[in-house]
Amino acid sequence: MTSIYDLVEEWLRLDEEESTRAEIQQLWNEGNTEELERRLRKRIAFGTAGLRASMQAGFSRLNSLTVIQTSQGLAAYLLGNDSETRTRGVVIGRDARHNSLMFARLAAAAFIAKGVKVWWLQDLVHTPLVPFAVNKLKAIAGVMITASHNPANDNGYKVYWSNGSQIIPPHDQGIARAIDENLEPLSWDLSVVHSEDPLMVEYCLDQVRDSYYDAVVHVALSHAVPPRKSTKFVYTPMHGVGLPFMSEPVSRLGLERDMIVVQKQASPDPDFPTVKFPNPEEKGALDLAIETANANFTDLIIATDPDADRLAIAEQVHGRWRQLTGNQLGILFASHVLETYPADKDLGKLAMLASTVSSRMLSIMAAREGFRFQETLTGFKWLGNAAQDLTKRGYNAVFAYEEAIGYMFSSVVFDKDGIAAAAVFLTALQRWQQGGLTPWTKLQQLYEKYGYFEDANTYLLSPSPDVTNAVFADIRALGGSSHPRKLNGRRILWWRDLTEGYDSSTDDNRPILPVDKSSQMISCEVEGDVRFTVRGSGTEPKIKLYIEGRAESAKAAKTAADSVLKDLLEEWFRPENYGLRLA
Repeated sequence: MTSIYDLVEEWLRLDEEESTRAEIQQLWNEGNTEELERRLRKRIAFGTAGLRASMQAGFSRLNSLTVIQTSQGLAAYLLGNDSETRTRGVVIGRDARHNSLMFARLAAAAFIAKGVKVWWLQDLVHTPLVPFAVNKLKAIAGVMITASHNPANDNGYKVYWSNGSQIIPPHDQGIARAIDENLEPLSWDLSVVHSEDPLMVEYCLDQVRDSYYDAVVHVALSHAVPPRKSTKFVYTPMHGVGLPFMSEPVSRLGLERDMIVVQKQASPDPDFPTVKFPNPEEKGALDLAIETANANFTDLIIATDPDADRLAIAEQVHGRWRQLTGNQLGILFASHVLETYPADKDLGKLAMLASTVSSRMLSIMAAREGFRFQETLTGFKWLGNAAQDLTKRGYNAVFAYEEAIGYMFSSVVFDKDGIAAAAVFLTALQRWQQGGLTPWTKLQQLYEKYGYFEDANTYLLSPSPDVTNAVFADIRALGGSSHPRKLNGRRILWWRDLTEGYDSSTDDNRPILPVDKSSQMISCEVEGDVRFTVRGSGTEPKIKLYIEGRAESAKAAKTAADSVLKDLLEEWFRPENYGLRLA
């Protein structure tokens, strides 16, 4: 095994960034071999989500060196897969996080050093603009420097394939191998993006931004008439880049006078000073927005996360603020798409998608109404690619969603897009209001038709991936064979294990969805009309639990979901035994 001394020497040899060299040198001078092991022993893993990690020195962290190495590997992989890579080029964008500009410039330098053209988005952009630009410019790939809604010290490297969707296997493994083969930095030149040679660097923001706005407004109006009624709403970009990208479609829809911006969160700030976590789903994240809404006598809040690819909605109902869950908003969008679908089109060719951790309600709606529903694995890499596959097969795959407040309107991008979703929501709101409905009352109308669905979602913080793997191994062993048969007396009616590759509902017991032995995911249905999925997070040290009950009332559905959550914690996950911490 390579000694820690040799790893330190290798880092100091390769790294030309003064601050990160100093970090490693100081740890060595202090004799802190434990921390050096954490930083240097394992290389940051490249997966279908690209890279995401804290910004520190070390091969296992995100920093200038690992960004260069990743970019060189990606370039090599692309060159080996398509003869037009050099001329089609790679789109590069970045958000307002610490070091995003530097990382984007270093990525550009790496691609140019490999002879690959760079399409440079020269200002702060939101994440969906990168896949939009990939399709608009017919680029070979796209890179977005962002960590979405992660804490301030994190950053990430998100990769899009030539189809404008996030990469899926086997590309992730191929890129990872190529990174390992291209570790010697070829360039640290931050100035290359200022090249006057359009064959190597072309500024493209103006080419794609207006086209993006056109696409957003078009999808909003394709499902509804232009807004007629003034409805004030509060908008917060959560210290991110969303405001200019939100403002233009709102203006084109004639609603610019209705938008009230949370001023303390309006401008990009990589420290996210007013929120503990810059995620609209987190408790307290919308406090300033609620304060602003109350001061301006409006009952509606729209929020995007820092890179504006996720959307949150909160509404005041009977004097109490209610934030719609990702599932609730997804169902509202789906109903809006269905109700505005052209009467002269074959409803059987309409397709909508959701991931396996999202509500069953969309599948039940599809079965009742006659459109196509497709389930995918977790993540928009799967949703986007599956939607494109359905499109090739003649379906009109217009909408997909995931419970983590992500919504995709495929005529804009095959990825989640908080701005496009907000524009569609604002036009849907007008249509609901014309029928005397609010989002909340429209949702109750849908529950009355399809059944009430309530969730009990949460997560457990895990000390390490090894602990997570041990927890899931012990769960499987509870049944004495392939899986447990009961959960606190409730019979398990269906068991699907996408880690081990088992599905009790298929004729051959093989899952339809892809199996991945490197990640933990189990889905079940138990007596009492409750389904749940438990999985290890691919980007965070978490075990996530998604539990949904269905019943004839909201109270009964919620009681069923909460009861199953309680049993899972007591019988399967036992936090005190494994050192897990409940959120």
